[in-house]
Amino acid sequence: MTGNMADHLTLAFGLLGNVVSFMVFLAPIPTFYKVYKRKSTEGFQSAPYVVGLFSAMLWIYYALLKSNVMLLITINSVGCVIETLYICFFLFYAPKKARMESMKLIILLIVVGFGLIVVLTQFLANGVTRGVIVGWICLVFSLCVFVAPLGVLRQVIKTKSVEYMPILLSVALTLSAVMWFFYGLLLGDFNIAIPNVLGFTFGIIQMILYFVYKNKKPVIDEKVSRCEDKVAELAEQKLPEFRDQKIIDVVNLKALLHADIHPVFPQNGHKANHAVFEPQTLPNVPNCTIEVGA
Repeated sequence: MTGNMADHLTLAFGLLGNVVSFMVFLAPIPTFYKVYKRKSTEGFQSAPYVVGLFSAMLWIYYALLKSNVMLLITINSVGCVIETLYICFFLFYAPKKARMESMKLIILLIVVGFGLIVVLTQFLANGVTRGVIVGWICLVFSLCVFVAPLGVLRQVIKTKSVEYMPILLSVALTLSAVMWFFYGLLLGDFNIAIPNVLGFTFGIIQMILYFVYKNKKPVIDEKVSRCEDKVAELAEQKLPEFRDQKIIDVVNLKALLHADIHPVFPQNGHKANHAVFEPQTLPNVPNCTIEVGA
């Protein structure tokens, strides 16, 4: 492959990587629209956006130490702006406890973490060594970020539900990993290429799991259905008992009513044309007089 062809391919993959990564950065917009509608962050977490900001800053610092990765600076600069907007939006709508936790994470990761990396590499390393150290830090951190979806994959397999694994985001992340892998490979920069091998692998696994489980009935729903069937079965078993109990109660009530029939005669000694039945006082049954015509 000639030098010009390699340069053109590197530029092409870099530009495509910028476009796909930009789409990935915009993926959380529906989430923040929900936050805006509800005026609350509810169960959403700020950690993914803080980690995204830290990663973008780290790659910009690495790119500034290199001489031929300008496209890495452009997309991560855009990423820094977008992730910062997400974090500010989150902090505005988050309850006090979540806001405090987010501020702690920002201070720990952005201020302390990134600050220490910059200070230590500036004072303890120089030239090429500095770039190598920062490159290894980017490599290890990127691997950790790509390993994070393992929790989602485990949840999908356990629940047989792809509700929390959107296929479009999985496709976008996979394409992004492919573009940046070839970009790093053509540049001969394995700090860029190697993490994206893992990203591509997990992206393919996510898409396979999506097509395997997209039409499956979630395990939770099956448990609920079994529970509802059990309740219905128990209700059918109990229904005859309730019916028999009501019949017995009615028979007992009639027996009690007929047990204390006192015909009432008028004072003139002639039989009245009606009798008055005075039932015994029953618990939870109001006292009443039942008249039966002659």
